[in-house]
Amino acid sequence: MKQILALIALLTLAVPAHAAGIGEAIAALEAKDYARALETARPLAEAGEVDAMTFLGLLYRKGQGVEVNLDRAIDWLGKAAEKNHAPAQLALALIYLDGSLGAVDYDRGASLLRRAAEAGAAEAQFNMGLLAAGSFGNPPDWLAASGWFRKAADQGHPAAQYHLGVLYLEGMGLTRDAVAAGQWFGKAAQAGNADAMMDYGVLVMRGDGVKKDEKIGAQWLLLAARRGNVIAQNRVARLLAFGAGLAADPVEAQKWNLLAARAGRPDAELDSLLAKLTAAEQAEARARAEAFTPEVHGD
Repeated sequence: MKQILALIALLTLAVPAHAAGIGEAIAALEAKDYARALETARPLAEAGEVDAMTFLGLLYRKGQGVEVNLDRAIDWLGKAAEKNHAPAQLALALIYLDGSLGAVDYDRGASLLRRAAEAGAAEAQFNMGLLAAGSFGNPPDWLAASGWFRKAADQGHPAAQYHLGVLYLEGMGLTRDAVAAGQWFGKAAQAGNADAMMDYGVLVMRGDGVKKDEKIGAQWLLLAARRGNVIAQNRVARLLAFGAGLAADPVEAQKWNLLAARAGRPDAELDSLLAKLTAAEQAEARARAEAFTPEVHGD
């Protein structure tokens, strides 16, 4: 299970697109017109509009339209957080927790994160689950982690749905329940979460908690592999090499084997098996691997 804070990479701009006044700034940001976004948001923020304060703080945090300036980001986000603005609390918490200030301020970050989570922010609830799962080396509290993941999962948060599924599958903080794991993995996979696609595919291929169907399971693994999941890439290489769930295709198998190995998951058995390919087939597999670009999906 990944026990890494989602942090800024997963922080989406949580300002509602319909918010009065700030809509123009959001539209400018989406158009990558950062200068106009900044110019539009600044007077609104200075007038005390909490959405604009958060928006401006995130511009300074991410360096969009301005140089990255954590002091100004913290100042604007702090003003909005003091007004109990959950998106600002979340963004500010992540700054304190991600080490970008030179050191992690766990207490301050966790306190802000909890406030945002208790206000109902799904991303904050998800990150609270990660904290409870031991993201900072503290002893994991799996029961607490499952509670936070469930709150976010019930709001449709794909990563939280996936993590909750893992807890069910492994019996951590919850009674092991492969059926429940499959249900949560399935929801997250449908939403595009690559890790969930991989684990759901494995369950479907095995018939563990879900109806067994090797062909459907293989398709889920293939979707995960295409999104860059290295474990799925290795598994797809094996399926293609042995003709299980997918039609045997040694060249395509070698493509995925090469990609998995480059990402840190070598497979000596596959290397030995696929070494029998001709020079031309090996060249084709390498060319396919070089041309591969992971599919992007907002999960």
